Amino acid sequence: MTAAAEYKLKDLTSFNDIPNLEKVESEIEGIPDTKVLVVRVDDKIHAISPRCTHYGAPLKNGVVAPDGRITCPWHGACFSVSTGEIEDAPAPNHLNTFEVYEKDGAVYIKGEEGAIKAGQRDPNLKCTPSTEEKVVVIGGGSGTLGVVQTLRELKFKGSITLLTRESNLPLDRTKLSKALISDAKKIEIRPVEWYQAAGIDIVHDEVTAVDFASKTVSAKSGKSWPYTKLVLATGGIPRALPLEGFKTLGNIFLLRNVPDVQDILGALGTGEKKKVVVVGSSFIGMEVGNALSKDHDVSIVGMEKAPLERVMGEQVGKIFQRNLEKSGVKFYLDASVDKATPSASDQTKVGAVHLKDGTVLDADVVILGIGVRPATDYLQNNASVSLEKDGSLRTDESFTVQGLGGDVYAIGDIATYPYHGPGAPSDGIPVRIEHWNVAQNAGRSVARSITHSLVSSSPLKPKAFIPVFWSALGQQLRYCGNTTAGWDSLTLRGDPDNAKFVAYYSKAQTIVAVATMGMDPLMSKSAELMRRGNMPSKKEIEDGVDLLKVDVPQYIAI
Repeated sequence: MTAAAEYKLKDLTSFNDIPNLEKVESEIEGIPDTKVLVVRVDDKIHAISPRCTHYGAPLKNGVVAPDGRITCPWHGACFSVSTGEIEDAPAPNHLNTFEVYEKDGAVYIKGEEGAIKAGQRDPNLKCTPSTEEKVVVIGGGSGTLGVVQTLRELKFKGSITLLTRESNLPLDRTKLSKALISDAKKIEIRPVEWYQAAGIDIVHDEVTAVDFASKTVSAKSGKSWPYTKLVLATGGIPRALPLEGFKTLGNIFLLRNVPDVQDILGALGTGEKKKVVVVGSSFIGMEVGNALSKDHDVSIVGMEKAPLERVMGEQVGKIFQRNLEKSGVKFYLDASVDKATPSASDQTKVGAVHLKDGTVLDADVVILGIGVRPATDYLQNNASVSLEKDGSLRTDESFTVQGLGGDVYAIGDIATYPYHGPGAPSDGIPVRIEHWNVAQNAGRSVARSITHSLVSSSPLKPKAFIPVFWSALGQQLRYCGNTTAGWDSLTLRGDPDNAKFVAYYSKAQTIVAVATMGMDPLMSKSAELMRRGNMPSKKEIEDGVDLLKVDVPQYIAI
């Protein structure tokens, strides 16, 4: 480790050049191809690494709030400008921070060259468990990573056991449908050594039962694990089509995990262009269709009049449709599937998908993207819990499952929790949100609740967050908010024909959700304003308010 040294900034000569809640990105003299971000919050100046630790978005385009946090312009990750530490998902690592000061008519930072070049740091989570507390987390996805990492960040000294039926470590599942990456090692968020150093035991086994009375988890292998706190984060199971041919023919695939991607790519082979039929025009179907359109003939079948119509509305859905059509994707919408029939050359494999209107789509490969159901089969006959109609678990704002003594939590695809964002009633509206970001933020919230419960009997107020998701639909889609409580009006601004737009979804005068393409950082700014109760009204949007100039309040409103 080298000693900290002083470095002059090339693009900043005075703190007076930085307005409050603004930032300046500057190159650094003496270290080629490196930059730092200098941020003002009131009378304090901070210097931090300039790029988000998630996908490398430039934080100079982010949103700074009065409480000293900066939000990534792409996917909603948040950091403290004073410590560099993660405040909200999906960032895996902290930013580096540096001493910054004025001297002789210039601005300098002081830091180690390696830290400046690295731009981020792993949370220091080394731990040898030393207390009787036992946290067991069932599941291996985004929510699980949020739980285990935050527990160690908060100095939890008990044991942590991660039970997952997948053979890989927690990975960036979003890249399976967006990029069809088949090598788990390329998208695993942490190496196994990281978990070992943090004292986190990883067990690859399938949970079959939970005895909530004795606080014991049992698995397919016959092994069992006691717990003092249990986190259920088992995710979703892709839905299949119970139609003729879909259960019996080969080359018909679901898409959820790495083996699914490997099977799909194996069926597609290399070199020869194949006919691919994707059933489902929501996010998974659209993403995989977009990913495969470069090398294959892709057809997408959907029941709605436009892709993603249920969530985004027909007008915005048509924008996504045009994006993919430019890549050669063919759409069959407002359609229903009848059956799948075998190939003439191989009766064991699919050869065509038949629609109920008589249309026949030749198919070498079929991919189903028709949604998921909560993966709670291991709880179906458990008398201690009552599942919702969709198979999920109802929780409170802290993601605590009611009636189990406050020691069991549910997060991610299996959790129905009260949402308090714009448009929701004062006591919240039950939602189940299948977003990577929501699961990880819920996991972070649960970790805070667990560590707080060890030192206090009073409840901990959950840290509020606005749901954020993103998708690759010819261009990058950003979205924040939630429309479970309904929306009755859409205000569209920008250039939709060229996939550069912002869509405001409103219920009466309240903006309940915002979607953007090519308009960063409008989504991130909207999420921060929603969280703080200062999102402009529908009328203000229609009157042309500049969202980027709207003040971000100090207080949190949800």
